[in-house]
Amino acid sequence: MKAAETEVKKQVAKKKPEEAPPGSPAWMATFSDLMNLLLCFFVLLFSMSTVDAQKFELIAASFSQTFSIFTAGSTAIGDGLLISNGVSQLNELDDYINSMGKAAEADGEEIDSEEELKKKLEEEKLKKSEELAEKVSEAMEEKNISRDVDIQITSQYVQLTLKGALLFDSGSNLLKDEAIPVVTKVGQILERYADSVIEVEGHTDNVPMSSARYANNNELSDARALAVFDFFVANTTLNPAQIKHSGRGEYVPVADNSTPEGRAKNRRVEIRIYHELSDI
Repeated sequence: MKAAETEVKKQVAKKKPEEAPPGSPAWMATFSDLMNLLLCFFVLLFSMSTVDAQKFELIAASFSQTFSIFTAGSTAIGDGLLISNGVSQLNELDDYINSMGKAAEADGEEIDSEEELKKKLEEEKLKKSEELAEKVSEAMEEKNISRDVDIQITSQYVQLTLKGALLFDSGSNLLKDEAIPVVTKVGQILERYADSVIEVEGHTDNVPMSSARYANNNELSDARALAVFDFFVANTTLNPAQIKHSGRGEYVPVADNSTPEGRAKNRRVEIRIYHELSDI
């Protein structure tokens, strides 16, 4: 019996202790893979972003002067506590960068003056008038009335001018028969393109009135503007509330009243088409 025990003890003494398996623990390999993936992710994010050199210099200068931009975790970048509060620190850093960028933009860009803003608005108004005038001009060509109607533009409106000799007999406010087709086509153009206020103005030359019906040119010009207004109301779908009419008499000439040609140009009816940017 003692001999058997002795033999067992010899065999146990000869047996070598088991060696630990080679390599790192399994959890460490998984953790290393995760860190590599995170690193690649942030490298990709950085590669797809744009770095503003001015912002970067401002941030670097702030880091060198103070480390108190973070309110949680670390007060210094290198003491290791920053990692434990990563999410909150990244949010605060993003806010800080945004605030620095806005400050830099405010310092680098000049605020438009009131005059510059007015100029830009005036340019937009003129562009709107030009677009409207182009459409109206094309419609006049299609309807073959370009020779009877002149077109001008300002930043406020597109103006159609009809010659007084075409519309009325001397001293009268009744539309002539040959003027009806022209005024009808003008009304159709207004129906299509006039989305805002329309203004009808009557004008005369400076020759004194000799008619018993009207005391002066003011009354005659007003009556002629009213005649065109009444025609539009009766023959189009235009909203009468959006149509203004007035007589300006002899006081806004466009030509010299000392010549027959000039007086003929001054006898006219102007139709102004305003747009949504007009000051009305």
